[in-house]
Amino acid sequence: MKIPGLSFSWKRALGVTHLKREFTKATGIPTTKSGVERKIGSAIIKTVFKKK
Repeated sequence: MKIPGLSFSWKRALGVTHLKREFTKATGIPTTKSGVERKIGSAIIKTVFKKK
C-alpha cells in the first residue's frame, strides 16, 4: 500500500534520469520507446513525401 504524496525513485536517486536527459539533449536521440517511434516515423514520412 502506497502513501499518497510520498514516492521514491531509485533512478532519480542515482542520477539515471539526469544522465538520460543530458544524453538526449546532446545527441538528439530520444531514450523513450515512444520518442524513438516518433523519430523513426517522422524520418519515414519525410523520406516518402520528400519534395523534389
